[in-house]
Amino acid sequence: MPAPVRARADTCPGVFAPHDAADGALARVRLPGGLVTDVQLRVLAGCADELGDGAVHLTSRGNLQLRGLDRDDPALAERLTAAGLLPAPGHERMRNILASPLSGYRGGRADVRGLAQALDRALCARPALAGLPGRFLFALDDGRGDVAAEEPDLCWRAVDATTGTLLVAGAPSGVQVPAAGAVDVLLAAAEAFLALRAADGDPVWRVRELADAPARITARLPGGHRAAPRGAADRAPSPARLPVGPVVQDDGGRAVGVAPLLGELATAQLRLLADLAPRAVVTPWRTILLPDLPGPTADALRRLRAAGLVVDADAPALGVSACAGRPGCAKALADVRADTRAALDAGLPGGLRAHVVGCARRCGAPNGPHTDAVAETDGYRVDGTWVPADRLVAALRGSA
Repeated sequence: MPAPVRARADTCPGVFAPHDAADGALARVRLPGGLVTDVQLRVLAGCADELGDGAVHLTSRGNLQLRGLDRDDPALAERLTAAGLLPAPGHERMRNILASPLSGYRGGRADVRGLAQALDRALCARPALAGLPGRFLFALDDGRGDVAAEEPDLCWRAVDATTGTLLVAGAPSGVQVPAAGAVDVLLAAAEAFLALRAADGDPVWRVRELADAPARITARLPGGHRAAPRGAADRAPSPARLPVGPVVQDDGGRAVGVAPLLGELATAQLRLLADLAPRAVVTPWRTILLPDLPGPTADALRRLRAAGLVVDADAPALGVSACAGRPGCAKALADVRADTRAALDAGLPGGLRAHVVGCARRCGAPNGPHTDAVAETDGYRVDGTWVPADRLVAALRGSA
């Protein structure tokens, strides 16, 4: 497919450059590697209560959003900076770094947790990389293929505990990179993207929009990297997403995977997560890992269920998502979150993957196959077939 023509600058929202939505300003808080501490969760809860609409929303890139803000109020930036969530204002919007959420806790070929934090520090230390588009996405995959499947622009994917391969726009580059060099090669590839974009005179936002990107970016990398063994770069494991429910860590510790309904956390739920674990890992599938639980797993599950959070692996809500819809988005043609909640209350089959949106932009759509329900002025178009709004539940059931 031809690359889209980018006639305007990338306006991906951040804290210093929020998006003006119908319900107030929207600010996106980047969480490199998805990591957020209990202290930071409480700060975010306070910001949502006192400055926003009383909720925090998960994004499809493992980040968080606050809505209903006053864009002229400096309090949000001040609080987030004090909490360590805005370490480099100039690089704020390009700190999009995915990492395999279970890495270092259960399974995987390598532990990429330290690499995610090292990549964030090194990215923020390079002034030129502040010019990356806000949609640019890095990933560090521990070999299980989970975040590599999320269409990152640049990805280091582990082959074993000490070595990995570079993926460029999802394609194997043929370059083998030691784990110790993963950060340097990812940043060199990002610099190559910016240079090629400038040379082409085309302000593309994603690597896949750059002509012949894998070959051209690889050709600009510094020497010293070995060619990957035959076939190693092409072995893409089947993606394994974070399990919801109890997780036994490789070190014998306890963890829980949890999902908020439609990716929305009330501040009481956010504070509960902070009470249960010293840190959380937010995933690009709008789920959260609570590792290293200090208390009994059964007690954590009981409290999470009582708070309205999903901790059962067969819950239909796990596969259903929705955009903001009305009244928060002026472009939306329906209150899709209310309609989706009503559909879940009416009963949807387990295993259904569906995304319900208020307009044809399809914001927040998941990667991979799913049922597409798009609001129109008088109903929904479900996988291309129009149905009245009161038939949405039946249409979603029929698509499973």
